[in-house]
Amino acid sequence: MDAAALWQRYQDWLYYHEGLGFYVDISRMRFTDEFVSMMEPKFAQAFTDMTALERGAIANPDEDRMVGHYWLRDPDLAPSDGLKHDVVHTLKQIETFAQKIHAGEIRPPQAQTFTEVLSIGIGGSALGPQFVSEALSGVQPPMNIHFIDNTDPAGIDRTLEKLKNKLSSTLVITISKSGGTPETRNGMLEIKRAYEVRSMNFSQHAVAVTGEGSKLDEQAKREGWLARFPMHDWVGGRTSEMSAVGLLPAALQGIDIRDMLAGAKEMDAATRIHSLQENPAVLLALSWYAAGGGKGEKDMVILPYKDSLLLFSRYLQQLVMESLGKELDLNGNTVHQGIAVYGNKGSTDQHAYVQQLREGVNNFFVTFIEVLKDREGNSIQVEPSVTSGDYLSGLIQGTRQALYENNRDSITVTIPEVNAKTIGALIALYERTVGFYASLVNINAYHQPGVEAGKKAAASVLDLQRQVVDVLKASGSSMSLAALAEKVGAGDRIEFIYKIVRHLDRNERSVSISGNPGNLSSLQISSR
Repeated sequence: MDAAALWQRYQDWLYYHEGLGFYVDISRMRFTDEFVSMMEPKFAQAFTDMTALERGAIANPDEDRMVGHYWLRDPDLAPSDGLKHDVVHTLKQIETFAQKIHAGEIRPPQAQTFTEVLSIGIGGSALGPQFVSEALSGVQPPMNIHFIDNTDPAGIDRTLEKLKNKLSSTLVITISKSGGTPETRNGMLEIKRAYEVRSMNFSQHAVAVTGEGSKLDEQAKREGWLARFPMHDWVGGRTSEMSAVGLLPAALQGIDIRDMLAGAKEMDAATRIHSLQENPAVLLALSWYAAGGGKGEKDMVILPYKDSLLLFSRYLQQLVMESLGKELDLNGNTVHQGIAVYGNKGSTDQHAYVQQLREGVNNFFVTFIEVLKDREGNSIQVEPSVTSGDYLSGLIQGTRQALYENNRDSITVTIPEVNAKTIGALIALYERTVGFYASLVNINAYHQPGVEAGKKAAASVLDLQRQVVDVLKASGSSMSLAALAEKVGAGDRIEFIYKIVRHLDRNERSVSISGNPGNLSSLQISSR
């Protein structure tokens, strides 16, 4: 395509939202007019599906629940007065609590004020708050935030070491809808123990964000925690950033949560427009479908050209991959859908994997995230009439052009600056895009059977571990792996048993291994 035709295509497909200052450019995606016409009936159905969701249709049959994250930023859309009240009341509760914490009206018993926030959660209960913190938290926020987002003991120890002298002024938020998520429960118990060994009362530092009546909710009530905030059953983890999950940590950091909600609400309105070229989420979903043939045949590479947006690709990994990675479609057919997501940041990526993007395997499409405003205040000239920000802008334009010249597709999403309103809008844009794309490929974006299968498998391994330890204790003698597996009645799970005893032995817990680690049949296992 010559320069004149490419310029015309750019004008034809450039989307601009005046209120938000957002641009979406899909002109460098190689789809045809015939393809667009073919997609129109699919989008007509997608609009119908999305309207039904917003009106309260059951979207997650596994849990018999609605999906209503859009009500969080526009309570008037909630399908009942009760739901509307819950949203409005929770928001006010969050703001009041954060104000009292900042003012010292709620304070720790052994310090003047709370200075730190420790957020314990996993998946959507961590990725959203982490992304928003990185993007929006100031250089000197009213409270510094730390995260435990795994059940890695060494990682927990590292976080505790950072907080060693500040634990007395740390507010601990535990986030789990069911209250039974093992990774989150483990983190909470580890931190609770850290308070106990320092003779401090954990309850006087603890806050729960959880489902009403959950195990965590009951524990918080029983132990007299500082506060409890609800996780509504109609908000999924990966779309929970605008709920107490994300708003409470953000408010404590001094982030304007009302602006975040306003940006999301405005983007939601824009993505309800029933027009292919006037709806930014439709443009993205159309491009995703075109790139991967509606089968996820190409990966999505997210390249934000702003340091503060570094974690956006991690946030999108869960939102996109957990929502779209499905074995079965809505009719029960095996389809193995999904889009793989990865990303770095510009211009770091210039010195990392852009080489492969331009000249290697053509199994991806890129989304550039461009931010127009360089910084607060003026910039120096690093060359005559050129600033550091000019270089960043030049690199994004140059990379986009270099990829296109070598038949590599890209989308560019441009925002005016990074602030609470634009971050809220960016989150809402991708939430809606995922919903539209799921409709196009006839899958349920709002359940996660694969995740549940992994949890059940992990539980079975831990149950096997308990059996192994009990058998060894009862035996009182050493035995081979094969004999141990037979004794446990799990001969078909001998590899699991080997990995269990190897882990226990390395941590000097209940099991001892002797023999040559390179010859598994020679190993002797005994109770420690």
